Amino acid sequence: MSQKSFHIGLCMAGAVSAGAYTAGVMDYLMEALAEWEKRRGQPGVPTHRVQISVIGGASAGGMTGIITAGAINRPFVPVPVPEPKALLKEHPENPFYHSWVDLLGEDMFRQMLDLSDIRREGKVTSVLNSDFIDAIAARTIRSNPSNWVPAPPYFAEPLKLFTTLTNLEGIRYNIAFRSELLESRHNMTMHSDFACFHLNETQYGQKGWMPLHFKTGLNVSLARDAAIATGAFPIGLKSRILNRTKAVVMQNSWINYTDTAPDETDQTAYTTQNVDGGLMNNEPFEKVKQLLNEEAQQFLGEEQEDYRRFRTAVLMIDPFPGEAPRTFRVNQELVPTLQYLFYAITQQLRAKPSALIDAMSGEKAGQYLIAPTRPVRSGSAAGTKIDGSKAIACGAMDGFSGFMHKEFRIHDYYLGRYNCEMFLRNHFTIPAAHLDAHPVFGEGYALADRDRFRSFRKDAYQIIPIFSTYEQGYYPMPVFGSGTQWPMVEEGMVQRYTGAIRKRVEGVIMNAVPMSRFRRFLLYIGCQVLFNKAITQKIIKLMLSSLYKHGLVTTTTSATESVAPIREQQA
Repeated sequence: MSQKSFHIGLCMAGAVSAGAYTAGVMDYLMEALAEWEKRRGQPGVPTHRVQISVIGGASAGGMTGIITAGAINRPFVPVPVPEPKALLKEHPENPFYHSWVDLLGEDMFRQMLDLSDIRREGKVTSVLNSDFIDAIAARTIRSNPSNWVPAPPYFAEPLKLFTTLTNLEGIRYNIAFRSELLESRHNMTMHSDFACFHLNETQYGQKGWMPLHFKTGLNVSLARDAAIATGAFPIGLKSRILNRTKAVVMQNSWINYTDTAPDETDQTAYTTQNVDGGLMNNEPFEKVKQLLNEEAQQFLGEEQEDYRRFRTAVLMIDPFPGEAPRTFRVNQELVPTLQYLFYAITQQLRAKPSALIDAMSGEKAGQYLIAPTRPVRSGSAAGTKIDGSKAIACGAMDGFSGFMHKEFRIHDYYLGRYNCEMFLRNHFTIPAAHLDAHPVFGEGYALADRDRFRSFRKDAYQIIPIFSTYEQGYYPMPVFGSGTQWPMVEEGMVQRYTGAIRKRVEGVIMNAVPMSRFRRFLLYIGCQVLFNKAITQKIIKLMLSSLYKHGLVTTTTSATESVAPIREQQA
């Protein structure tokens, strides 16, 4: 780690279709760093360096992390705010936009209801068709031998990159106890897994960290499989297979807690079946922080969490930041209890008590959050802000709403860019009181035009200088089909999915388990008479209810009477 550099670790949380927001954040961050590098050496420009040294993520965040790794050595083209006539134009020149906004079409939800996967495999692997993920991953995460460019200096070499995984088989441990049992051992299984890579390395070096090189193709297919695996939303999307060697897995100290790991010559195949990494660790900021601290060992005696001396910072990008839980209402009925149980299990799995206690202090330097915040531009609430999941259009339907409408994804992409810009301008800063004495920023700002890079909100200076101009009311967001800067759909659009949902429900029920022809016939009759209609109506109502709660539905004369009670309830 250079004496003259400040090092960043990026932590990208799970997001489902709101990965479009994380992608927008990354788009602006890379644009800002590139602009600073272009202006380096000009009069008044800060001279210190900032490097991204670690990227870690879960689910959609892990997928975006690997997309970022693939973009580092390619020409990068940011996507400006489009005019209304070009709103839906595709942008294959930008891997973030093309992967998370364009996807494979404007309406991805209909593709996710298609029955081609069930017909092809003759069985059900997930509630929704996941084929689109394979197509996007193959298009985006691929080797790049002919269009290779050197990594820009704002990325460390080698860059550490990892995704969280949920390993369904798990790693088994035997704990010895004194006992009268024939086998006096207690068996325990750990299901938290990680796929760890060293970018632009060509040989296996650090134990547990696989070399990844997009020019030669080394382990690119493995990185692609890891990206797909970490995003395999449980039950909703297909679980995924990951093939590594036993040495790679068992030499990783995050996975194997024993001291009996095989040596690096053990090339025994190790195959795992995985689902969404966010199930076990949706915000792996403690792992990112650990890696940064390992890189900064030479500075740890200089108060790393003090603004006067800190050399590292974790930037967490989270489209669904932790919000205050709702008031708990005691209800011992079966369905509510099952809902409480699932919530309790997932929250406990993600809890990291020691890291949480360490991070709770608001006075510590080096921990930052980029999360959705959008201004209200009109109406009685004009001038206020909406924060958290309600600020993003992909936040409805538990994060799946973005697959329904491309405008939702476009909005969140540009909100991510805007939030990143405001964060870099006003929050990712060094307090003025500590600027001159800081070992990195003091020298970097020695000859800089300080007023140009001062935060608008407090007496502090930007760690990553922003060169664009800012005026009151600045909000670079396109105008959508609604005629405003907030996208909405008609009620009738959701109703149009009724037929496709009914067919998907029938396909899942009829093929979920093997059965005799007679039982299949009886089940088919039951589906036609009862199951399909009831389940489909429930799904449609849940979709509409969630969209209304997020303010994403505009009432029109084409609305059907069946959703009127939902509209009244949300009002």
